[in-house]
Formats: sequence, structure tokens, C-alpha cells
Amino acid sequence: MNIIAPEEVGVSSARLKRINTVMQGYVDQNMFTGLTTMAARRGKTFHFECFGMMDVEANKPMQPDTIFRIYSMTKPVTTVAMMMLYEQGRFQLYDPVSKFIPEFKDLNVLVDATSSGGGLTELKREITIRDLLTHTAGLGYGLFEDLPIEKMYKEAKIASSSLVFQISLEEMVQKLVKLPLTYQPGSIFRYSIAADVIGYLIGLISGVPFDAFLEKNIFKPLGMNDTDFYVPHEKIDRFAAMYGLTEKSKLDLIDAPAKSPFTNPNYHPSGGGGLVSTTSDYMRFAQMMLNGGELDGTRLLSRKTIELMTTNHLPAELIPIDVGPYPLPGYGFGLGVRVMVNVPQSGILGSEGEYGWGGAAGTYFWVDPKEELIGVLMPQFLPSFQMPAPIRDIFKNLTYQALVD
Repeated sequence: MNIIAPEEVGVSSARLKRINTVMQGYVDQNMFTGLTTMAARRGKTFHFECFGMMDVEANKPMQPDTIFRIYSMTKPVTTVAMMMLYEQGRFQLYDPVSKFIPEFKDLNVLVDATSSGGGLTELKREITIRDLLTHTAGLGYGLFEDLPIEKMYKEAKIASSSLVFQISLEEMVQKLVKLPLTYQPGSIFRYSIAADVIGYLIGLISGVPFDAFLEKNIFKPLGMNDTDFYVPHEKIDRFAAMYGLTEKSKLDLIDAPAKSPFTNPNYHPSGGGGLVSTTSDYMRFAQMMLNGGELDGTRLLSRKTIELMTTNHLPAELIPIDVGPYPLPGYGFGLGVRVMVNVPQSGILGSEGEYGWGGAAGTYFWVDPKEELIGVLMPQFLPSFQMPAPIRDIFKNLTYQALVD
């Protein structure tokens, strides 16, 4: 990859070095074992650095082509796939999900989401596809501890603690429709398993398996050659180890590359968190988004569809939002991505209309159309809400403070 001089795109080399100082400091203090940072402006990459180790036990330094678990950074990719079908006239955002999955027509809703003894009531209206794409469908996830519905999801084994699906998308949906909704559709923003339902819908609507649809229509056209739902045997030596805090607050190995569920070729594709990727691959995806749906002569979506995706769809009363344990002040939500609506409220540098998302292992990307700026951050620290430093916000701030034009 060609890395240009930062000054060519209005970035100060001297100020940009602060990224290296801070990130290397995190590694030196054993807060993170390793990570990569990448930034591009006006279609040109001006920063790409590797820090620390991709696998401490194997004594492997972090490499430019390291493969990472990107978890929920899968969601924007799934959304792009769904919007490709939208552009083909295959559905409307206001279509009820029951149009494609009839069982969604007869769901019940918890009367009191905070009580395990609460009763059930009928839907005031059906869940729409827009509800799924904006996390306002009333679904749960099974990954949080704050509401009784999360326990129901865990008991139904809809989501796995490893964040890798143990069941097919069809089985997941069949279990899902037997559970009540947490809230009435459209009434609350709640981060959920909705993107996995979208993955299932992509297969139903297109007639092509979800994973095959992504490979044919997104990964191959964009040249995302290392992005997939599993790491094949010949690439395992490039797969990063996963680390997290033990009970003694010590950073320790929690998922070794060779034994990871992400190396299983008999995977069940998760539209909400199943992909692995490289920093460069995901930068190509983000650049396509910034370019209005096109990259290197290949168009996936129209400019107007990208605008629809990256415009806030939430009413004012749902802003600021919380995503489980993740506070997101200043942000609304579009289709599959968060969208900056109030820069002062966010408390971090940025622009109104900037959008992006992160993953459970600390990975993160953002796209700023006003500054023509993209940032991609790839650590492997699970779960991200236990990270010892707000590395996402800090990387973002350190990138913006280097802009000089």
C-alpha cells in the first residue's frame, strides 16, 4: 500500500506522531498487547502503523496484513448488502418483516421490560425492516445483563458467549420468534441481534446464502481478499490472538488463533458480528462509503443510498443513546451506523454527519464526509467496555488534531 506524506492532504507529520507516542505507550504499559491504526484523507492513506504483538505467546509482532476479529463492524457490511437489495426494488424500509418471515406477525411485547414477572401485550404495530436496521425493533441480544429479556436470550442459546453463532440463521430466527419483545417497535433504541435477522433476510430475499452474497457482491468487487466469516488454514499464521482482563485485572490470552472458533470452516455466518478482516480491507470498505458507494470504478450503492444510510433516523427523544454498556452521547443512528448529530455533546473531535461503528474487541472505524477523513483502529481486546483506556476516542482526537488545513 502506498502511504503518502501527510502534508499532501493537509495533515501535519509532526502532530501525527502523537498517535505513535500514545499507542506505543499503551503497549509499553501492557494495556494492550498490540494494535494497528490507519487514516486516509481525500482518498489517500497518510498513516498506517503497527504496534506491539499480534500473538505474544508465539512472539509474533503486529503486521500490516494481520487478520482481526471485527465483530460488530460486520453490521455496516451487512447493512450495505441489504441496501443493495433495496436498490433493486426487493423491499421497502417500511415493509413489515412478516412480509418475508410470517412468524414476526404474531409477536408479543413485555409489559414491563425491567421485571421478570411482567405480563405480555400485543404489538401496537409490526416490526419493519427500518426498525431492524436502526435497532428500534424491540429485540434483545443475550450479551448484556441489564434486563430480564437478556437472560431469556441466553437460556434459548440464541447468542453465544464466544460471539460466534452455534446455530444457523434459520434456527436463530425460529428461536427468536418464540420470545417476547423488550419494547414496542419504534419506541426505544436498543442494541440487539437485529443485524443477524437482516443477514437471514438477505438470504431469503436474494435467494443466495448470506455469506455467499457478501463474497460475490462486496468482498470480491472491493478487493477485500482477507475478509470472511472464518480464517482458512493457510492464513492462521496471520490471525491475531485475542486478549482480555482476568479476574486479577491482568491482560491474558482468551482466544488463541489455532483454537479459535473463527478457524472453523463449518461456521454459521453472523450478520451482527461474524466477520474477520484486515485493516487495509476495512479501509477499502470505508473508502467506498466515503466515495458515495463506489471504489476504483466499482459501484456497490448509489450516492443517495449512502446518504440515507448515514443520516440520523432516530427521533430527538432517543438521543443521546446508550448501547448496552457503551455510552454514545452526541450520536444518533442511521442504518447500521452511528451518526454524529451534536459534536459538543459528544465531547470528542469530529464533524456533524460523521459516522461509523466499532466491534466487541475494541475495533473501530469512522468516516467524516466533511473532512474527507477515515480512521480505522484494530486492537484485539475483549470485551471492549473493559478496555483500560478510551482508545477509540483518543485515536480519533489524535487524528483530528493533526489536520492543519
